[in-house]
Amino acid sequence: MRRIVKFFRLGSAAFTALALTACGGGGGGGDGGGTVQPPAPAPAPAFETRAELGESLFSDKNLSLNRTQSCATCHDPARAFTDSRLDANGRITAVSLGDDGISRGDRNSPSAAYARFSPEFGRDTHPRFNSQQPDYEGFVGGQFWDGRAKDLTAHAAEPPIGPKEMGMGSKADVVERILENSDYEISFKAIFGENIFDDVDAAYLAMTESIAAFEETEAFASFDSKYDRSLRGEYTYQPGSKESLGRALFFSAQFTNCATCHQLRPNDRPNETFTSYEYHNIGVPVNSAARAVNGIAEDVIDNGLLANPNVSDNAERGKYKVPTLRNVAVTEPYMHNGIYRNLETVVKFYDKFQTNSRFPINPETGEAWLEPQLPETVSLTELRDGRRMTQNDVEAMVCFLRTLTDARYEPLIEEKGIECN
Repeated sequence: MRRIVKFFRLGSAAFTALALTACGGGGGGGDGGGTVQPPAPAPAPAFETRAELGESLFSDKNLSLNRTQSCATCHDPARAFTDSRLDANGRITAVSLGDDGISRGDRNSPSAAYARFSPEFGRDTHPRFNSQQPDYEGFVGGQFWDGRAKDLTAHAAEPPIGPKEMGMGSKADVVERILENSDYEISFKAIFGENIFDDVDAAYLAMTESIAAFEETEAFASFDSKYDRSLRGEYTYQPGSKESLGRALFFSAQFTNCATCHQLRPNDRPNETFTSYEYHNIGVPVNSAARAVNGIAEDVIDNGLLANPNVSDNAERGKYKVPTLRNVAVTEPYMHNGIYRNLETVVKFYDKFQTNSRFPINPETGEAWLEPQLPETVSLTELRDGRRMTQNDVEAMVCFLRTLTDARYEPLIEEKGIECN
């Protein structure tokens, strides 16, 4: 009995010592409070650069009122950054549908590809190449069809709070949505500073700068079309082919007027964007079909460049920024209001301005071309350059334009009655 009691006492003492040691009570810390554990490390940001952050924001539908629309909705990366959604007739929409499922704009969503090369909006003078026209003097650049956003950052600021686009009520509402995502919150603070969310305007600007940074990346401008590859000796325009004839016609001052507005650099220079960023009224008529779905009356005038708050001269009424021809073969419908569906139609539309044009009929309607909405400012001098085309010329031009397609979008090209091979 004595042995059992003695053992119990020893065991209790040993257990007590073990317990104190395990809890730190047996340590030699002077304050008797035990070892202080270091704080857990802060989570690493999910996005380390503005471009990475912008890529996520560009595709985030949560930044729209009903969480149905993002920048990528109207600028789909899989379709050369244009709106790939279909209308009621199963065709790519001419004017985009907003987040509310009802609202539609009155202009076609232009491709965001190569948009980073557009200069800031303003007046400028520049030379023209392969053209019978003198140097251009006038407004250039900016973003949107009317250039009202001076650059990509300003451009990214409009859609989230646009009532016919993503529909958010205010910048503060957008920032609140950003803060719903902890990855965004951590990344914004890491990139723009710990106090970035103390100021709504600063946080909103950080968002637009991030989206702009993404649009500056190679994802939007790869310069790897057949045309680009030909400049590097990686592709050959076969002599006598429609592609080769179309190329010769395009860069001819004598036979066509294409290069007047769609060539920015001297011949065969790399990184040609196939737009001079000029503004012109080319005589496009009202798109009645688009007006029928967006609820805007046919007699309402789209003032084009004059709608830009920085422009006040009525002589600029009805002018629009010259779009890039890169990826034009896969970015239908065409013109600022999406009125034409086929690239062949567009080429014939331009030719109709030539004396005795062989194409007085719109091939899509089987009827005469409609009159321009604002005939008084049509750029007739530029449009009447060149000579009238033949059907073979038209097909050759279409074939050349197809070679301006980025390599990843080449599988999207539809022949639509014209064989280039």
